[in-house]
Amino acid sequence: MTSDPTDDLPIDEVGSWALEKHERLKKYIDASRGARRKFLPPAGTGGASYIDLYCGSGKSVIRDNGQIIDGSPLVAFNCARAVHAPFSEIHIADQNTERRAAAATRIKLAGGTANQHQGTALEAVGSVANFINPAGLHFAFLDPYNLQDLPFAVIEQLSRFQRMDMLIHVSVQDLQRNLDRYTQVGDMRLETFVPGWRDTVKLNQSQNAIRASLLEFWLNKIKKLGVSPARGIALVSGEKNQRLYWLVFVSRSDFATRLWEDIQNPGQRTLF
Repeated sequence: MTSDPTDDLPIDEVGSWALEKHERLKKYIDASRGARRKFLPPAGTGGASYIDLYCGSGKSVIRDNGQIIDGSPLVAFNCARAVHAPFSEIHIADQNTERRAAAATRIKLAGGTANQHQGTALEAVGSVANFINPAGLHFAFLDPYNLQDLPFAVIEQLSRFQRMDMLIHVSVQDLQRNLDRYTQVGDMRLETFVPGWRDTVKLNQSQNAIRASLLEFWLNKIKKLGVSPARGIALVSGEKNQRLYWLVFVSRSDFATRLWEDIQNPGQRTLF
């Protein structure tokens, strides 16, 4: 495992597009600072938490150029503090214990405290749900490597909170590369991501149509939870124009949804 020479802790390897993803994360944390302050003392007591169930090690190296960058938990912590509306709680989880511990150490070195939750996202989300204040304002960043690591049950549990905003990374690259395998009879990976898809999505159509149908079915299932995905889902591409992932923002709050829609790059390719 590669380590950062400045702190001798492990780092992850990412593509350069991670910078764009983190830029959007920072923009939302900045834009929502006023709402967050209402839940922080002295204005409020509910608190404002940040939840990262795929936190990684807290730092990454861009594989193309060797640049070392902050990972999502450090990006979120530093941005919220910089705009004078820090999160009152930070909750991190990662299936890799060593990476999760590294992220917690880096947040501590930056001046914060991270609550660690063990296991996969599905195992950790119950622990997080028991910890956070139902009266607080919460923001979850869900950034898995592939679809099977994003169980619908994770979104379902988080959506039970009245004030829970979610920014979800959905790997379209995984869906493109592995669609044939995922749609084989007996393969349960897509069923984990979007339960019941076989009863609705027709396989006797083009792969692009299948992918679009899967996403639409997934979005409709989210809506049935009482939360609303934002319009204009961003489709992020790589340097060679390869389709990488969708960024989907989900919230019960019309105000939060408008914030997200306003900060999206108008030049970015979007769906719907």
